[in-house]
Amino acid sequence: MRISSSFLRIVTSLAALALALGVHAEEAPIVIPDTKVSFVDRASANVQDALEQALDMIGIRYKRGGRDPETGFDCSGLVRHAFREGLGLDLPQTSREISNAAEVIDKNELRPGDLVFFNTMRRAFSHVGIYLGDNMFVHAPRAGASVRIEDMRQRYWVKRFNGARRVSTE
Repeated sequence: MRISSSFLRIVTSLAALALALGVHAEEAPIVIPDTKVSFVDRASANVQDALEQALDMIGIRYKRGGRDPETGFDCSGLVRHAFREGLGLDLPQTSREISNAAEVIDKNELRPGDLVFFNTMRRAFSHVGIYLGDNMFVHAPRAGASVRIEDMRQRYWVKRFNGARRVSTE
């Protein structure tokens, strides 16, 4: 099963709509139909599992140093949770460490499941999110906010973009 950009656009739109309506992820689950997946496409399907884990966390509150849905997430805690639960990968603790452990890719090579990094604390790679496609990413933004989807084309994110990384699923 190949994940199309139109499918991800629909998922992103549904998640944004659910957020706007105040619906929590557990009230409006995104269901991916069961289909046979070829060995070649399995890596894409695995990345989809990590994306689903992250999207399920929409609405969970931010907590500095947070690493689980019960207490809240910080940006790296959300990414670590999604990749651990979705792919069985144990990523490093901080956004900086995660950026050093993953493969550097160009912004124009971004695919759903890649990581996007930003300078939000006057230091490079101080914030991380998971790319969804169509310039959208999911992240745990800051104290007083909750996990949500945002557009990388917003001026705030454009000015602070540091780079993109791809986590090896092998």
